[in-house]
Amino acid sequence: MSKTILITGAASGFGKLVAFDLAKKGHTVIATAQVYPQVSDLKREAGEQGLDLIVDKLDVTDARDLDYIHQRYDIDILVSNAGIMQGGPIAEQPIDLIRDMFDVNVFGGLQVAQGFIKKWVEQKKAAKIVFTTSMGELWTVPYVAAYCSSKHAMGAIAEGLKTELAQFNIKIATCNPGVFGTGFNDRGVDSIFRWYNPEANFTPLSAFDGAAESLASQLDPQSMADRMVEVILDDNSNFRNVHPKETEDFVKQLQVEAWTAKS
Repeated sequence: MSKTILITGAASGFGKLVAFDLAKKGHTVIATAQVYPQVSDLKREAGEQGLDLIVDKLDVTDARDLDYIHQRYDIDILVSNAGIMQGGPIAEQPIDLIRDMFDVNVFGGLQVAQGFIKKWVEQKKAAKIVFTTSMGELWTVPYVAAYCSSKHAMGAIAEGLKTELAQFNIKIATCNPGVFGTGFNDRGVDSIFRWYNPEANFTPLSAFDGAAESLASQLDPQSMADRMVEVILDDNSNFRNVHPKETEDFVKQLQVEAWTAKS
């Protein structure tokens, strides 16, 4: 059965891959992007692939965009995928950058969800929200602790919504990617050096030595996109969906070890 699915943050990465895959499967897909040049690029690329894709502008922090999207579209599934990463040691990271992350990753994602939830409840409509969080929702990666904290927050919101909305037949799931080569992680690392100065900051430059190695071993994002499509379309998916399995096992082990970790 064809669904109407709105995806935020569809200009690149998982959002674009998932939007195109769902459109190929015959679903009505509204792919949204933050700024108009991204909208134009998405329209062009979808046209080149012969896809019937609705593309619209949605900056999840823009009240006018939110009002417009909530009024214009009636959907069955929301894929809350928009997000940004600002990296760096949290003991020194500028607070305004952390605040920007929370505005997009937490408050923006929640505001998009709230608008559609209200419509679904009024319409008595069965629906679903899938939040793209991160493996960083479940553990804290050094030097991206602020980003992980925003994903911790989004995971808590998702879990709260799952319980609170069950009575309205609105289902909630999260997709928690490991380290995939969408360019997102690369931009997160690059963002550190927009403000970090080894002569002024006390965190040593050597602290970031593992970053290049991590980025060199990123996984094919299509694998995660395939998993996300499965979760989006499955009426009985798990609430939490960490991928790949190796990352799931690693996170579970870290959580066990956390109970005996010393300060």
